[in-house]
Amino acid sequence: MSSQMSESDQQQLLHRLDIFKIHGKDKRGHKILRIIGKFFPARLLSVDVLKEYLDEHIFPRLGKKPFSVLYVHTGVQRNDNFPGISALRSIYDAIPINVKDNLQAVYFVHPGLHSRLFLATFGRLLFSGGGGGLYGKLRYVNRVDYLWEHVRRNEIELPDFVYDHDEDLEYRPMMDYGLESDHPRVYGGPAVAVDSPSVSVYSMRCIS
Repeated sequence: MSSQMSESDQQQLLHRLDIFKIHGKDKRGHKILRIIGKFFPARLLSVDVLKEYLDEHIFPRLGKKPFSVLYVHTGVQRNDNFPGISALRSIYDAIPINVKDNLQAVYFVHPGLHSRLFLATFGRLLFSGGGGGLYGKLRYVNRVDYLWEHVRRNEIELPDFVYDHDEDLEYRPMMDYGLESDHPRVYGGPAVAVDSPSVSVYSMRCIS
């Protein structure tokens, strides 16, 4: 992760993209930190700015109570959204120990074959330590319908492209295993540019 943008522009970009959002609860009554991987502009951010953003805007709002993470991997592209192994480790190491201890589960929506292989290979190495380690708290969720077994569906908002991908998987199930190519649909809004941190607009919906 590196950036030619100023730190203030990077902070504004994180706010606009709404990558990290605390809302809703799981079935055990724990707060949920929702993370939309497709929105994460890895090439435009520095690790230090991301750490500062989490320290100032996310971790304090989690408080001292147990919480869960809902990570949506749908549509993530390695070149655009993956920060790199060293960056991931640095970010994980910077998470306060009390936050790691309070983390109960990570619901990983639409993991795909490549992310499963990556985590099976590097997960224990990258995400071990305080709170029993993040890797041991991973819960793969292949379909959105399965997510509602763990979280309160009327309290969680997901982008439309997540539901659309779910429908694609119903008709092309081998995409789950990397045996059929995934041709992503095109959704409205311009791409984020380095010289102008504009934000794509994604439709959101919540099924009650």
